[in-house]
Amino acid sequence: MGLTAAGAPTLLAVDAFGVEPGWLRIRHLRRNENPTHRFVHFTDLHHKGDRARLRKVIDCVNGLSPDFVCFTGDIVEDKHYLDETLEEMTRIETPMYGCPGNHDYWSGIDFRSVAKAFESTGGAWLLNEAREIVPGEIGVYGAKELRPKSRIEIDAPKTIFLGHYPESALNLGGRQFTLLLAGHSHGGQVRLPFVGALVVPNDCGEFDRGLFETPAGPLYVNPGIGTWLIPVRFMCRPEITVFEF
Repeated sequence: MGLTAAGAPTLLAVDAFGVEPGWLRIRHLRRNENPTHRFVHFTDLHHKGDRARLRKVIDCVNGLSPDFVCFTGDIVEDKHYLDETLEEMTRIETPMYGCPGNHDYWSGIDFRSVAKAFESTGGAWLLNEAREIVPGEIGVYGAKELRPKSRIEIDAPKTIFLGHYPESALNLGGRQFTLLLAGHSHGGQVRLPFVGALVVPNDCGEFDRGLFETPAGPLYVNPGIGTWLIPVRFMCRPEITVFEF
């Protein structure tokens, strides 16, 4: 019993630092009974040079065969890694739409290169802009900041909001969306039973991980792929989310 108790902290550390950060989870969410479209959401790569792992993520996205892909910011933490990250992201085989996160600004990456990469997939890098994804059916809006300053004009029966910060859902001036997607929180990276996330970044509010109802519509906060500050995850695996709606 004593040896087991003594070894428990070691096992937890191995899981948190050595297992969970690379243990990718695929979550499926169906938004209506008879879905007509399928897309993938991933976020917060925070790529730091592990190209094999990044390649695995992109291969997984392609293997899910989505109609389109949504990304909600934080490509890298250091602009030194941008080129190789974009080389991998451009392998995505369906149109990819995305918006920036705080680390994309802090790292000083070239948004022109990012836009070119997203456009090469048939999608777009959206800075307070809207696009029609499926003509007459689905539109998407990507926000470049916590509180979008431009007027949101999107005309489609189904609308998707892409914003890095979960609290953007509270700053949309009464605009309604079919679905809102965000990242930024990393799900807290470390979560405890009956407690939840120990710490989340600013601009998350109560929206730390998962599906929430907001004044602007249903919001899904993805825990992301990478880690920030400390390369640790506990009860909070990296995630790629598949939506059918």
